[in-house]
Amino acid sequence: MYLWRQTHDPVYRQWGWEVVTALEKYCRTEAGFSGIQDVYSSIPNHDNKQQTFFLAETLKYLYLLFSEDDMLSLEDWVFNTEAHPLPVNHSDSSSRAGGRL
Repeated sequence: MYLWRQTHDPVYRQWGWEVVTALEKYCRTEAGFSGIQDVYSSIPNHDNKQQTFFLAETLKYLYLLFSEDDMLSLEDWVFNTEAHPLPVNHSDSSSRAGGRL
């Protein structure tokens, strides 16, 4: 998502779409999405678990990859490792850090 926003190189959306189609093909079940035990196998063996991060992180980043850039400004928001948006503090923080920033 970040590389797409910075470059608008269509390859990033192409790769994202390949992820979407692979999730549909290999991970989709009647009840949602499942992890698979061996990603190198052509026939997926589901582990019958939908991890919490799948919705909270994976789908959120895919959504943002395909959304319009102005939906969420990366100048004003940053995402932590769990894909939670945090507001950017635009105040001069270098003065509080003794100029080290």
